[in-house]
Amino acid sequence: MTPAQNFLKQQKITYKTYEYKCTVDHDFGKFAASALNIEEDKVFKTIILHHDKTYVTCVVPVNALISLKNVARLIKVKDLEMTDQATASRITGYVIGGISPFGQKRKTLTVISETALKFDEILVSGGRRGFSVGVNPQDLIKSLNAVVGDIIEHKG
Repeated sequence: MTPAQNFLKQQKITYKTYEYKCTVDHDFGKFAASALNIEEDKVFKTIILHHDKTYVTCVVPVNALISLKNVARLIKVKDLEMTDQATASRITGYVIGGISPFGQKRKTLTVISETALKFDEILVSGGRRGFSVGVNPQDLIKSLNAVVGDIIEHKG
C-alpha cells in the first residue's frame, strides 16, 4: 500500500486501481493514458509549484499546460514557479512520475483544474510510477480541501 492508498482508506474514499508498466522517464501522465487506453482528458498529472516557502500541489489533465498566472491569481499570491524535482520529491515523499496529490509528506495547498468536474472519475498517480488511482473529483476536492479553478493555459 502506498501513502496515497493509506490516505484514501483513512478518508473512506472509494477508488479504483490502475497498474501498467512504466517504461518512460518523462511525460508520465501521457504514457499512463496511452498504456491504460483512457482519454487524456481524464488522466491528471500532479505538479508542485512554489511561492517563497509556500508549496502548491496542482492537479491538471496530462494533455494541458498549467497557467502559473492563473494559479497565482486563484490562490492570491504574486507569482509561482515550478519546484525542482529534488524539492518536489522531498516535499511530497514521492518520486517524480509517481507524485500523488494524496498522502504527501507535507500538507500543501491543492489546486485542481475545473475540467475534472466534467467526469465521475479521474485518474491521478497512486504514489508510484506505473500506478494510478481512479477517484471521483468531488472526493479529491473534499478530502484535500482543494481550490478549483481555471488553471490551464489556453492557446490564442
